[in-house]
Amino acid sequence: MASEETEVVVVGAGQAGVAMSEHLGAHGVPHIVLERQRIAERWHSERWDSLVANGPAWHDRFPGLEFPDVAPDAFASKEQVADYFAAYAEKIGAPIRCGVEVTSVRKRADRPGFRVETSEGSIDARFVVAATGPFQRPVIPPIVPDDAVPVQIHSSGYRNPQQLPEGAVLVVGAGSSGVQIADELRRSGRCVHLSVGPHDRPPREYRGRDFCWWLGVLGIWDAETPPQGAEHVTIAVSGARGGHTVDFRALAGTGIELVGLTASYDDGVLCFAPDLAANIAFGDAKYLEFLRAADAYVERNGLDFPEEPEAHVLGADPDCVTSPLLELDLAGAGVTSIVWATGFATDYSWLGVDAFDEDGRPKHRRGVSSEPGVYFLGLPWLSRRGSSFIWGVWHDARYVADHITTQRGYLTYDPTDRTDAATAARKH
Repeated sequence: MASEETEVVVVGAGQAGVAMSEHLGAHGVPHIVLERQRIAERWHSERWDSLVANGPAWHDRFPGLEFPDVAPDAFASKEQVADYFAAYAEKIGAPIRCGVEVTSVRKRADRPGFRVETSEGSIDARFVVAATGPFQRPVIPPIVPDDAVPVQIHSSGYRNPQQLPEGAVLVVGAGSSGVQIADELRRSGRCVHLSVGPHDRPPREYRGRDFCWWLGVLGIWDAETPPQGAEHVTIAVSGARGGHTVDFRALAGTGIELVGLTASYDDGVLCFAPDLAANIAFGDAKYLEFLRAADAYVERNGLDFPEEPEAHVLGADPDCVTSPLLELDLAGAGVTSIVWATGFATDYSWLGVDAFDEDGRPKHRRGVSSEPGVYFLGLPWLSRRGSSFIWGVWHDARYVADHITTQRGYLTYDPTDRTDAATAARKH
């Protein structure tokens, strides 16, 4: 690729990049989408084999295309999700170049815009959209030395139980990934410990409606900021095996040993914080709060939805919660693997512009960054709670595309054209 020019370079061809391309195309904005691997690559290669979408197919999609061969209330597999985005890109004629890695973006010194350096040459663009999303760099807390157990992997590297050596497994993390992986490992016959931190666990379905529906009618998807104190609280929800509510008591009932937050390691012994009961209680409170809000909505709107009084009844705490394990001798317990379901960090080392705060977080408002001409897309809470979800990023992309189109109008305005046009009109 020799040096070339375009109006917009979009970096990343996942859900954010494909959505961005659709809206730019609708506005007639020349653009290129650069993807270092395949479209929706993370769905292909950075998810475990049995993963399905956490939202039903009627909800977790773009407006312009339904999932083929997936019932509306079913949950698409990771392969079906990846294929969906590839099909959507083809449907809209997205100008995506796969196998092209962006190595740097710098402001041009001689004129407005940016020089985008790639593995195949340079591109000059007036605007750049960072659509790489939030799942860029797996985070493993530096707690357990590498040689403490035979295998330590991040959830993005986990594929299936057969991948791990024989023996017990510690899964660290109580979000959707952690609970689903722990459940799969236990069902395969493994002895499993699950480290549980603060979490939110909404019902998968309540009174005949999926929780995605409830979040919509209750206005929760549109929340612009996280509830106070919940900025870093994970959400435990599952579409596995047809979808079910995550219940840590039920997980303990299958034989999973619940433990508190993983705190420290010393000479083969892993220590856990004495916070398991509090973390379970926090999740229970959020769950019951959700049910009460749903009940109030039904009553307020006079809806004839089936009642579910049993959903409000919480079982007794299992022994692992009332008498929590605070220390675990890894060798003595036969633990041969640790799976860290501890999230991701962003990596914008390639984006050399003044668009980040002192902690390296993007400075933006609804994706419009503090650096004119640079935009972010696909991040959690970009504009609201739904921003990092499939349907939510589509709406955020529309806003960003509108902003780019407006800025293009300013940049192409030429007062001499207006004067010449007025003079010509007077002559006639």
